[in-house]
Amino acid sequence: MEFLQNVMNYILNDLGSAIFIPIIILILGLIVGVKFRNSIQSAITMGVAFTGMSIVIGFMVNAIGPASEALVLNTGIDLPIIDGGWTAAAAITWTWTYAMSSFAIMIGVNLVMLTFKWTKTLNIDFWNAWGKALTSFLVFTVTGNLGFAFIAAALQCVLELKLSDAFHKHIEDLTGIPLVSTTHFMTSAVVLLMPINWVMDKIPFFNKRYDVEGVKAKIGIFSENSVMGFVLGLALGFTSAYGVSGSLNLAIQVATAMVLLPLIAKMFMTALAPIADRMSEFTKTKFKDREIIIGLDWPILAGRAEVWTTMLLLVPVILLWAIVLPGNEILPVAGILNFSIAVSGLLLTGGNILRMFVMGLITTPVYLLGATWLAPILTDLSNQTGAIDGITEGQRVSWSSFEAPEFRILVSETFNGNWLAIAGSAVFVLMIIWTCKYMAKIAVPSKRYVEK
Repeated sequence: MEFLQNVMNYILNDLGSAIFIPIIILILGLIVGVKFRNSIQSAITMGVAFTGMSIVIGFMVNAIGPASEALVLNTGIDLPIIDGGWTAAAAITWTWTYAMSSFAIMIGVNLVMLTFKWTKTLNIDFWNAWGKALTSFLVFTVTGNLGFAFIAAALQCVLELKLSDAFHKHIEDLTGIPLVSTTHFMTSAVVLLMPINWVMDKIPFFNKRYDVEGVKAKIGIFSENSVMGFVLGLALGFTSAYGVSGSLNLAIQVATAMVLLPLIAKMFMTALAPIADRMSEFTKTKFKDREIIIGLDWPILAGRAEVWTTMLLLVPVILLWAIVLPGNEILPVAGILNFSIAVSGLLLTGGNILRMFVMGLITTPVYLLGATWLAPILTDLSNQTGAIDGITEGQRVSWSSFEAPEFRILVSETFNGNWLAIAGSAVFVLMIIWTCKYMAKIAVPSKRYVEK
């Protein structure tokens, strides 16, 4: 067990996703018959794509975070919980004694489901095994039962794979990359978004094209990524009292990120195209009755401007909710960009920015209250293990855009015998089933809405 933990620590801490995922891509390419030279090229391109995307996303978050903090501090509101973002949550989670078990659970569930044809997704996003570990840790903390913790992680794996299957065709249409999907659990946000989306389906105003391509005719040059990013960054800068020079600098930083993101996203297509081609032929030969798709991390969708436009538009909304929401104690900084709402909204609506904004406007309180619930549990583990330096006595740390708060709270309380949570968990699963059926019926994003 200690040897395995040392190996995984080396992979996670020393190699990182930019090395580990390309290694998996290289092996997968060779298995399906891609030439060694092309497999190496695909693997390196994948590593460059992940590294580039990570740099630009970090650049964007580091630019927006201080601005959002300044905006709230100008109000004089006291929100004591420190927002460490997903990186702090991941670092703390990996210090849990049983965190490494998430790899075995993730691989085991995937193999069983592939064997019995319950999924067509081969999940190679091992980097996000920490999300399963976080769920296990929360259930273990609430119930004290390790068996329940592992069952909860396995359930999360099942839901991830089923959502990946449901969104596959839509992700292929949005990215242009064949035979890929995302197995990141942030897509479970569809449970919160589906009822809102269903209501908007009935309202003609929301059924026109409001993705970037659809609004170009309406706003012209302002739909360009660079101009849109500049305007949004400038507006945030002025509302944060940055002054002229500070606001202009923030505007250029956001515009830079908005331009670079789609360029880097194309590298995922370049890396995966040869493997996708061979994977299609390989599955036709080895699995004649089905196709196998590759499950990856969410950044394959990060090139869509609608994701970033929605998140930037929601920044003042999230901050306003943080100030006025009863029970909220966290100041959104590191987690100010809510990827769950933006990515899940993109998949549900095909990039309808208006719908995505309304969804975020309504559901943001769930994430803030979830983050407040998470704070004492995450802080206690950090204090026990020394995962994060600098947390003084009385301080708490959390993650303001805490992914899947409804699932993680419900499943923790379900195993704790809370009958209300048991009912809520049943509703959650039914909502996932509803979403999967909905996605199977609707057209792919590019054909979903028409101008009237």
